[in-house]
Amino acid sequence: MASVRVIGVRTPLLQENACYDPGMRDLVRELRRTVWIAAGLAALLCSGIAAHADGKSVWVLDLNGPIGPASADYLISNLQDAQDADAALFVVQLDTPGGLDHSMRDMIKAILASKVPVVTYVAPNGSRAASAGTYLLYASHVAAMAPATNVGSSTPVSIGGGSPFPMPGSAPRPEQPQPDDASGGDGKQDQAPPQPAGSTMERKVINDAVAYIQGLAELRGRNKEWAEKTVRDAANLPASEALAANVIDLIATDLDDLLSRLDGRQINVEGATVTLDLKGAEINRVVPGWRYELLALITDPNVAYILLLIGIYGLILEFYHPGTAVPGVIGVICLLLAGYALQMLPVNYAGLALILVGIGLMVAEAFTPGFGVMGIGGAISFVIGSVILMDTNLPAYQISLPIIAAFAASSVVFFLFVIGAAVKARGAKIVTGRESMIGACVEVMEDFAQRGLVRLHGEIWQAASRTPLTKGTKARIVAIDDLVLTIEPQE
Repeated sequence: MASVRVIGVRTPLLQENACYDPGMRDLVRELRRTVWIAAGLAALLCSGIAAHADGKSVWVLDLNGPIGPASADYLISNLQDAQDADAALFVVQLDTPGGLDHSMRDMIKAILASKVPVVTYVAPNGSRAASAGTYLLYASHVAAMAPATNVGSSTPVSIGGGSPFPMPGSAPRPEQPQPDDASGGDGKQDQAPPQPAGSTMERKVINDAVAYIQGLAELRGRNKEWAEKTVRDAANLPASEALAANVIDLIATDLDDLLSRLDGRQINVEGATVTLDLKGAEINRVVPGWRYELLALITDPNVAYILLLIGIYGLILEFYHPGTAVPGVIGVICLLLAGYALQMLPVNYAGLALILVGIGLMVAEAFTPGFGVMGIGGAISFVIGSVILMDTNLPAYQISLPIIAAFAASSVVFFLFVIGAAVKARGAKIVTGRESMIGACVEVMEDFAQRGLVRLHGEIWQAASRTPLTKGTKARIVAIDDLVLTIEPQE
């Protein structure tokens, strides 16, 4: 500003200068006005930037439905964005019946490593945090619930279907009768201690889940005993009892009530105590993008199953009719999408192998038609493989039985009739063009030893033969060289 004032000062030197132009005063005045305007705009911009830097934002992400690869990617990516934006708080509004263990553990790892405090809020009223949702609630910096919500039922379900795992220690084995001399002389039989029910693998899974949720409870200072109970006994608690049992930290009626209760609360984040200052904070609701929608679509087990079969059928059609390109391109794209989806889902590779074996048997039936044994066996293998393809008992990740039945029936029709007809058409005799003349019968019109005339379909052709032929004999065409037929005597 000092330079501006110096430029605007009238000095005797300027007035006495012969080169001084009176219009220069207007130029100086305009220049000074421009500098003042620029300085004012810069001050406004700096104040806006400072206000934006000092502003607080709360990110709110709605997580509804089963927990799977799409929801895991959705939470992890947005939590990272919230950390990059230096958000004051990250709220996960949760309503889930549970989900896949692998996806749940990926989400918990992101929450534990977050530099932004994470609040899992079971809302709105009537929502639940069941199974995997309970683990997420325990892992969060703050666990909150709305009224009329519940939490629990965290027992792992059996791998590959069936009922939930039996609880270790829940049912002792029946006592075995002991011989009379086993009483030790006191007239009473020694009773063996109760043994935990279930297989070794089941007990390992249960104990691993118990240790995992208890570790989260110890980290966040929550109820370890009930954490074990919800895994072993599938225990459930409503919001009020969960608060009384130190399973959650608070109950809030809605998001505004939640933020008001959290304002000023001290939270331990990565070993440091953080005091939440949420007054006037801006609410940033996360809107699902195309990536989440695409992942949610292709990781649906039914969609992944359909993509897998379309990809296989497309490649088979391309092999039977090379050069068309359309079935092959569609097949490759569908197979790549199906492979990406299946590697994120709990796939039973024995089921996948049975599907491929079933398709192979149905293709073999089209090539070698017989009594239908391979076709029937292929259909059975296809159905069994489809039923056990998803290696989990969660209803949300099972393939629909009507879809399996529809594809099984269409596969039988496709391979036995469509592919069978294509194979027969390929092996049929050609009836048009020059190729149709190969093998045709001709009549020799004159005696000749190497070259002469023959009659074919009322036309006279030149013919060559290595064997001498006589007039009136029949011969067979074996090759065509331009307009000369190569023939040999017909047996």
